[in-house]
Amino acid sequence: MPDTTWGRRCSLTKILIVEDDRSTTGLLQTLFEIEGYQTALCPDPDRVLATAREEAPDLILMDYHLAQQESLPLLRALKADAELKAIPVLMVSGLDHSIECERAGASGFILKPFRPADLLAEIKRLLNG
Repeated sequence: MPDTTWGRRCSLTKILIVEDDRSTTGLLQTLFEIEGYQTALCPDPDRVLATAREEAPDLILMDYHLAQQESLPLLRALKADAELKAIPVLMVSGLDHSIECERAGASGFILKPFRPADLLAEIKRLLNG
């Protein structure tokens, strides 16, 4: 029998998805909502800081490439902002940029393609960490 308390346990937990690919965003949003997370979306790299302030997420999931650019400057800006720096940021990419992301302040990195269970485990680790 499935654990039906999981969705209730994390029902107040919000994940900001920073991704400019609509199909990926839709899949992530569906996965997170099935697991009981609230989601907020930000496909526009120019709106990441403002959206993070408005939504006050518990975790930010950000693609390494946004609008054909690296998102490391955005990651650095998040970590330099007094209001936002404590929010864990999980970076995702199809190439292994884990070292660059860690140096820029990411809390974690996951390589695409990933299994949903692996992504959820990493999110749980970061939220409980």
